Amino acid sequence: MREMINVLDVNIEHCSAKQALKAAVEYMDTPATSVIDLVTIEALMYARDDYSYREAIEQSDLVLPGQKDILEAAGITDSRSMREIESQTFLRLWLKYLHRNHCRVYLLVETDEEVDELTGCLTEEYRGIAIVGAAKVAPGTEADDMLVNAINGGEADCVIAILTPPVQEQFIARNRSQINTRVWLGAGKLMEFAYRQKSGKGKVMTFLDRMLFRREIEKNKKEF
Repeated sequence: MREMINVLDVNIEHCSAKQALKAAVEYMDTPATSVIDLVTIEALMYARDDYSYREAIEQSDLVLPGQKDILEAAGITDSRSMREIESQTFLRLWLKYLHRNHCRVYLLVETDEEVDELTGCLTEEYRGIAIVGAAKVAPGTEADDMLVNAINGGEADCVIAILTPPVQEQFIARNRSQINTRVWLGAGKLMEFAYRQKSGKGKVMTFLDRMLFRREIEKNKKEF
Protein backbone atom coordinates (compact mmCIF):
# COMPACT_ATOMS: atom_id res chain seq x y z
CA MET A 1 0.00 0.00 0.00
CA ARG A 2 1.32 3.43 -0.96
CA GLU A 3 0.53 6.33 1.35
CA MET A 4 1.78 9.85 1.96
CA ILE A 5 3.36 10.93 5.21
CA ASN A 6 4.44 14.42 6.22
CA VAL A 7 7.58 15.01 8.23
CA LEU A 8 8.71 18.57 9.04
CA ASP A 9 6.33 19.85 6.33
CA VAL A 10 7.82 17.64 3.60
CA ASN A 11 5.51 15.17 1.87
CA ILE A 12 7.09 11.74 1.57
CA GLU A 13 5.74 8.52 0.09
CA HIS A 14 5.64 5.47 2.30
CA CYS A 15 5.50 2.21 0.34
CA SER A 16 7.34 -1.08 0.05
CA ALA A 17 10.63 -1.32 -1.82
CA LYS A 18 8.95 -3.40 -4.53
CA GLN A 19 6.23 -0.79 -5.02
CA ALA A 20 8.87 1.94 -5.29
CA LEU A 21 10.79 -0.18 -7.79
CA LYS A 22 7.65 -0.68 -9.88
CA ALA A 23 7.17 3.08 -10.08
CA ALA A 24 10.84 3.61 -10.99
CA VAL A 25 10.68 1.00 -13.76
CA GLU A 26 7.59 2.70 -15.18
CA TYR A 27 9.52 5.97 -15.29
CA MET A 28 12.03 4.30 -17.61
CA ASP A 29 9.30 4.09 -20.26
CA THR A 30 8.48 7.80 -20.19
CA PRO A 31 10.20 10.39 -22.41
CA ALA A 32 10.67 13.06 -19.75
CA THR A 33 13.19 12.93 -16.91
CA SER A 34 11.64 11.52 -13.74
CA VAL A 35 13.19 12.36 -10.38
CA ILE A 36 13.41 10.01 -7.41
CA ASP A 37 14.71 11.50 -4.17
CA LEU A 38 15.78 9.45 -1.15
CA VAL A 39 15.53 12.05 1.58
CA THR A 40 17.63 11.96 4.72
CA ILE A 41 17.20 13.59 8.10
CA GLU A 42 19.91 16.06 7.08
CA ALA A 43 17.83 17.10 4.07
CA LEU A 44 14.68 17.48 6.17
CA MET A 45 16.48 19.61 8.73
CA TYR A 46 17.78 21.84 5.97
CA ALA A 47 14.33 22.07 4.37
CA ARG A 48 12.84 23.12 7.70
CA ASP A 49 14.39 26.59 7.32
CA ASP A 50 14.51 26.88 3.53
CA TYR A 51 11.17 26.98 1.71
CA SER A 52 12.74 27.02 -1.76
CA TYR A 53 14.70 23.89 -0.92
CA ARG A 54 11.56 22.20 0.37
CA GLU A 55 9.89 23.04 -2.94
CA ALA A 56 12.85 21.55 -4.82
CA ILE A 57 12.39 18.27 -2.94
CA GLU A 58 8.67 18.13 -3.61
CA GLN A 59 9.16 18.72 -7.33
CA SER A 60 10.43 15.14 -7.42
CA ASP A 61 8.15 12.48 -8.89
CA LEU A 62 8.87 10.09 -6.03
CA VAL A 63 10.13 11.18 -2.61
CA LEU A 64 11.13 8.23 -0.43
CA PRO A 65 12.39 8.06 3.17
CA GLY A 66 16.04 7.15 3.33
CA GLN A 67 16.42 6.57 7.09
CA LYS A 68 14.26 4.80 9.64
CA ASP A 69 14.14 7.90 11.87
CA ILE A 70 11.92 9.53 9.24
CA LEU A 71 9.38 6.72 9.40
CA GLU A 72 9.49 6.71 13.20
CA ALA A 73 8.75 10.44 13.19
CA ALA A 74 5.60 9.66 11.20
CA GLY A 75 4.59 6.92 13.65
CA ILE A 76 5.51 4.05 11.30
CA THR A 77 7.42 1.27 13.07
CA ASP A 78 6.41 -2.00 11.40
CA SER A 79 9.26 -4.47 10.98
CA ARG A 80 9.08 -4.70 7.19
CA SER A 81 9.43 -0.97 6.70
CA MET A 82 12.25 -0.72 9.24
CA ARG A 83 14.10 -3.66 7.70
CA GLU A 84 13.85 -2.31 4.15
CA ILE A 85 15.07 1.13 5.21
CA GLU A 86 18.03 -0.21 7.18
CA SER A 87 19.15 -2.51 4.36
CA GLN A 88 18.48 0.10 1.62
CA THR A 89 16.36 -2.49 -0.20
CA PHE A 90 14.96 -0.13 -2.82
CA LEU A 91 18.43 1.12 -3.74
CA ARG A 92 19.72 -2.42 -4.14
CA LEU A 93 16.69 -3.51 -6.20
CA TRP A 94 17.11 -0.50 -8.47
CA LEU A 95 20.79 -1.26 -9.06
CA LYS A 96 19.89 -4.87 -9.85
CA TYR A 97 17.36 -3.62 -12.39
CA LEU A 98 19.97 -1.40 -14.03
CA HIS A 99 22.38 -4.34 -14.03
CA ARG A 100 19.95 -6.81 -15.62
CA ASN A 101 18.96 -4.36 -18.33
CA HIS A 102 22.51 -3.20 -19.08
CA CYS A 103 21.56 0.41 -18.46
CA ARG A 104 23.89 3.35 -18.95
CA VAL A 105 24.56 5.30 -15.76
CA TYR A 106 26.18 8.66 -15.07
CA LEU A 107 27.46 9.41 -11.55
CA LEU A 108 27.50 12.77 -9.80
CA VAL A 109 29.67 12.93 -6.69
CA GLU A 110 31.59 15.42 -4.58
CA THR A 111 35.11 13.97 -4.34
CA ASP A 112 37.60 11.95 -6.38
CA GLU A 113 37.50 9.33 -3.64
CA GLU A 114 33.77 8.85 -4.18
CA VAL A 115 34.31 8.45 -7.93
CA ASP A 116 36.82 5.65 -7.35
CA GLU A 117 34.88 3.88 -4.59
CA LEU A 118 31.45 4.05 -6.19
CA THR A 119 32.74 3.05 -9.62
CA GLY A 120 34.62 0.16 -8.04
CA CYS A 121 31.58 -1.08 -6.11
CA LEU A 122 29.26 -0.92 -9.11
CA THR A 123 31.78 -2.55 -11.42
CA GLU A 124 32.33 -5.39 -8.98
CA GLU A 125 28.76 -6.06 -7.86
CA TYR A 126 26.70 -4.94 -10.86
CA ARG A 127 28.82 -5.57 -13.92
CA GLY A 128 25.87 -5.22 -16.27
CA ILE A 129 25.73 -1.48 -15.55
CA ALA A 130 27.63 0.64 -18.05
CA ILE A 131 29.12 3.64 -16.25
CA VAL A 132 29.32 6.25 -19.00
CA GLY A 133 30.80 9.04 -16.91
CA ALA A 134 31.29 10.64 -13.52
CA ALA A 135 31.68 14.23 -12.45
CA LYS A 136 32.20 16.21 -9.27
CA VAL A 137 29.61 18.76 -8.20
CA ALA A 138 30.74 21.22 -5.56
CA PRO A 139 28.51 23.57 -3.52
CA GLY A 140 28.15 26.87 -5.33
CA THR A 141 29.32 25.40 -8.64
CA GLU A 142 28.55 27.47 -11.70
CA ALA A 143 29.38 24.73 -14.21
CA ASP A 144 25.83 23.48 -14.76
CA ASP A 145 26.05 23.72 -18.56
CA MET A 146 29.23 21.67 -18.69
CA LEU A 147 27.75 18.97 -16.47
CA VAL A 148 24.47 18.82 -18.37
CA ASN A 149 26.37 18.48 -21.66
CA ALA A 150 28.50 15.70 -20.18
CA ILE A 151 25.44 13.79 -18.93
CA ASN A 152 23.62 14.17 -22.22
CA GLY A 153 26.73 13.24 -24.18
CA GLY A 154 26.93 9.94 -22.30
CA GLU A 155 23.32 9.13 -23.30
CA ALA A 156 22.69 7.92 -19.77
CA ASP A 157 19.51 6.04 -18.89
CA CYS A 158 19.92 6.99 -15.24
CA VAL A 159 21.85 9.61 -13.30
CA ILE A 160 22.79 8.65 -9.74
CA ALA A 161 23.68 11.62 -7.57
CA ILE A 162 25.32 11.17 -4.16
CA LEU A 163 25.44 14.81 -3.17
CA THR A 164 24.75 16.53 0.14
CA PRO A 165 21.80 18.87 0.66
CA PRO A 166 20.96 21.33 -0.71
CA VAL A 167 23.24 20.76 -3.73
CA GLN A 168 21.57 17.57 -4.92
CA GLU A 169 17.96 18.73 -5.17
CA GLN A 170 18.80 22.26 -6.27
CA PHE A 171 20.94 21.00 -9.16
CA ILE A 172 18.21 18.85 -10.68
CA ALA A 173 15.55 21.51 -10.01
CA ARG A 174 17.62 24.00 -12.06
CA ASN A 175 18.51 21.63 -14.86
CA ARG A 176 15.73 19.07 -15.13
CA SER A 177 14.35 20.41 -18.42
CA GLN A 178 17.81 20.25 -20.00
CA ILE A 179 18.87 16.75 -18.95
CA ASN A 180 18.09 13.90 -21.34
CA THR A 181 17.85 10.87 -19.07
CA ARG A 182 14.98 8.65 -18.03
CA VAL A 183 15.55 8.66 -14.27
CA TRP A 184 17.48 10.89 -11.92
CA LEU A 185 18.10 9.20 -8.57
CA GLY A 186 19.16 11.45 -5.72
CA ALA A 187 20.66 8.96 -3.28
CA GLY A 188 22.62 11.41 -1.15
CA LYS A 189 25.17 9.77 1.12
CA LEU A 190 22.91 6.72 1.49
CA MET A 191 24.90 5.18 -1.33
CA GLU A 192 27.97 5.28 0.87
CA PHE A 193 26.07 3.78 3.80
CA ALA A 194 25.03 0.86 1.64
CA TYR A 195 28.43 0.05 0.17
CA ARG A 196 31.17 0.83 2.64
CA GLN A 197 31.89 0.87 6.35
CA LYS A 198 31.29 4.31 7.75
CA SER A 199 34.19 6.05 9.43
CA GLY A 200 34.08 6.91 13.12
CA LYS A 201 33.45 10.54 12.17
CA GLY A 202 30.56 9.53 9.97
CA LYS A 203 28.95 7.63 12.84
CA VAL A 204 29.31 10.59 15.18
CA MET A 205 27.81 12.97 12.65
CA THR A 206 24.91 10.61 12.02
CA PHE A 207 24.29 10.32 15.77
CA LEU A 208 24.31 14.10 16.18
CA ASP A 209 22.00 14.55 13.18
CA ARG A 210 19.56 12.09 14.69
CA MET A 211 19.58 13.79 18.08
CA LEU A 212 18.81 17.16 16.50
CA PHE A 213 16.14 15.65 14.26
CA ARG A 214 14.35 13.93 17.12
CA ARG A 215 14.51 17.12 19.15
CA GLU A 216 12.88 19.02 16.28
CA ILE A 217 10.14 16.40 15.91
CA GLU A 218 9.33 16.64 19.63
CA LYS A 219 9.29 20.42 19.39
CA ASN A 220 6.77 20.25 16.52
CA LYS A 221 4.55 17.86 18.46
CA LYS A 222 4.41 20.28 21.38
CA GLU A 223 3.53 23.18 19.07
CA PHE A 224 0.55 21.26 17.72
